[in-house]
Amino acid sequence: MAAAFDFSELSPDLILDACQHYGFYAESGLLALNSYENRVYQFKADDGLRYVVKFYRPQRWSTAQILEEHQFAFELAEAEIPVVAPLRVEGQSLLPYQGYQFAVFPSRGGRPLEIDDDEQLCQLGRFLGQLHQLGGAKDFLHRPKLSVQEFIGQSRNLLLQQGQFSTHTGQQLEQLLQQIELLCQQQYQPKRTIRCHGDCHPGNLFYHQQPFFVDLDDCRQAPAMQDLWMLLGGEAPEQRMRLDLLLDEYQQFCDFDFAELKLIEALRAMRMVHYMEWLARRWVDPAFPLHFPWFNTEAYWQQQLVVLQEQIWRLQQPSLQMHPFDY
Repeated sequence: MAAAFDFSELSPDLILDACQHYGFYAESGLLALNSYENRVYQFKADDGLRYVVKFYRPQRWSTAQILEEHQFAFELAEAEIPVVAPLRVEGQSLLPYQGYQFAVFPSRGGRPLEIDDDEQLCQLGRFLGQLHQLGGAKDFLHRPKLSVQEFIGQSRNLLLQQGQFSTHTGQQLEQLLQQIELLCQQQYQPKRTIRCHGDCHPGNLFYHQQPFFVDLDDCRQAPAMQDLWMLLGGEAPEQRMRLDLLLDEYQQFCDFDFAELKLIEALRAMRMVHYMEWLARRWVDPAFPLHFPWFNTEAYWQQQLVVLQEQIWRLQQPSLQMHPFDY
């Protein structure tokens, strides 16, 4: 098995050999796509079609968790909810090769979804409602549940161990993270979790005649708001306007619990802290110092202290208010 976080042996020749082993013969070169967690490449095959091959980061997800991700994608596709699902090769979607595991996807053309386009946002609301209707029909058995303990508690511990900062900065960081964890524990108490996309930000949304979803790599049990809040913007008027457009179509398929509005800032804080921890945890991967040279410097941590203080202020403000009877 390839070592944790180690893609050093994943050469172009190995990738091409792996694809050929399962019947995909590349005629073009490999075009690396924007992915740091996994290794993802696009190529044109001898059948004239374009494909995307995704090599999963070793030891990040278990085989059962990856297969559950694939099964969720298949269910969505079968329900005609627009998502790019992996291809099956002789019944298998997760393909082993020389210690790695990978999947092949059809390459679907499209442009980035425009969140400021009202029509596209309404269409997205419809598909999110359908996704959550299906996602709520049963629970994941192997994928994790979104939690404050994982995203802030565990993240805080790793950051304080591996962060490169002065003693004073470390003390300030610890105090702010403890305060954020306490506030999130108080506010993040969802009544219900469902199978969610999990990482539904504009970078994972594309448009070709209609919106479609890509990259279910972070799908997990979470409140429905996890797939909505990253689309709303930062300030209350913009959040209300965008959520109004989303829910106008969303609620044709799935009821929205307006009590989840109070989760928005806790979810933002959890993602913020987890992102810092993700960079620290992946720092042994040579791709990370190369693409994130500003990380783990004293200047970076000083900036994060300001960002965390601002987020604490947000957590202390009244939550977003909407009127359920308008829908």
